[in-house]
Amino acid sequence: MMKPLPRLDFPDAIDGDGHVLEPLDVWDRYLEPGFRSRGPILTHDEQGREQLEMDGWVSKLLKAGMPGGLGAMDRVGGHVYERESNTGFHYVDDAPLGAMDAKERVQRLDMENIARVFLYPTLTLFWLAECEDEELTQACARAYNRFIVDFCSDSDGRLIPVGQLSLGDPDAAEKEVYRLADQGVPGVFVPPFQWTRKPLGDPAHDRVFAAVEECGLTLAIHPSLEPKWTAPGRFGEYTSGKYGFFLNVTSADAVRHAFTSLFQYGVFDKFPRLRIAILESGAGWIGYWLDRMDAVYESPQGWGTRQILSEKPSFYFRRQCWISGDPDEKTLTGLMPVVGADRFFWASDFPHPDHAPDYIPEVGRIAGELPESMRAGFLGSNVLDAFGLKD
Repeated sequence: MMKPLPRLDFPDAIDGDGHVLEPLDVWDRYLEPGFRSRGPILTHDEQGREQLEMDGWVSKLLKAGMPGGLGAMDRVGGHVYERESNTGFHYVDDAPLGAMDAKERVQRLDMENIARVFLYPTLTLFWLAECEDEELTQACARAYNRFIVDFCSDSDGRLIPVGQLSLGDPDAAEKEVYRLADQGVPGVFVPPFQWTRKPLGDPAHDRVFAAVEECGLTLAIHPSLEPKWTAPGRFGEYTSGKYGFFLNVTSADAVRHAFTSLFQYGVFDKFPRLRIAILESGAGWIGYWLDRMDAVYESPQGWGTRQILSEKPSFYFRRQCWISGDPDEKTLTGLMPVVGADRFFWASDFPHPDHAPDYIPEVGRIAGELPESMRAGFLGSNVLDAFGLKD
């Protein structure tokens, strides 16, 4: 038996960004035959520590021993779920309730009084930062997408799949958008970086934005591990594990940069029906960020933005963008009315341990502090709006 999970006191809550731990056989089952021997796997090193391998190389970013801790949020909070499996991998044997099994995830939602959850990957957010073979990346993304659609298929709509895209090959990404739309997936996500080193808003990606808009999907920006070349050099080499605190706190910079590039390239004027969701980067910064973008837009120089954008950046945010807040943020209730309360939703990040395990009481705290007119939106209806699912 495990320690009882906290239960939310408010109805109709929707988790805007939960995760699955991909089962170890995902790529064996879902990769196309020509790529099957090259997909991500977990192995043990000479000291018996779990490590991520792919296409013959061992991950340098996901250090040996780290895979077993990727689902440790519950354990940190004292909610230990003992599994009968004995695979030899902590990643599997220590997986918390609902992280690797769809029926368990629905059971967890019932226990926590959560109506639905949008689901994102785990291992996929790691290997893409080291896989320089775009053809293999595209194949693995398609495999993950087939898996997550199947994973969610028998949940009566309570588990909502969000597909993965890589923009390293815009033609392949465009085709995947149409395929996922046919599967009923409401949105796709991209990491903040691309191996081409093109910013998210670059016109090279316009065909993908057009497809997402045409299909009525939502494009989410979700953080991932990133190649070492993405790190700024002002402090020298600071990508090692000894800077873990610094890197974790500042990781949202990548999402902010990707998001801002959409304004630099006028994406919102070109695609006025394109919906953007900003994920797992906190939300307290968005007030300052919009103020700063508006100030640059309206400054005497304008820095070229008035030639690119027909409206202030805050106009486009309120028209086309939504942002997820972390449950432990203390400033959201004051910020939401200023920026636009209908632009915010909450997300757990379960089961990843880089967030605290007490998301249920924290969501309850925020909901209790919000006026009733804003509460239902933050708890659930705003994220449905963000992904075009609200009736």
